[in-house]
Amino acid sequence: MPWCDPCGKYLTPNAVSVVGTCPGCGGRVTAADGREARSQKIPWHFWVFVSAAFVYLGWRLVQGIGSLLT
Repeated sequence: MPWCDPCGKYLTPNAVSVVGTCPGCGGRVTAADGREARSQKIPWHFWVFVSAAFVYLGWRLVQGIGSLLT
């Protein structure tokens, strides 16, 4: 659980900025066990969705151009 020493409060992992600072005071955030908190990685299934959406929209673009030409 991320902890901000200057604010004296726990933060949710999503509240911590990408560089590991507190959104309230801007201080460095540490984990409860004393290690520096890391930002979370983007889940793998997000990239699957993005690539599927890209393929789908690309195909719809090909169909749209094909219908304009005929």
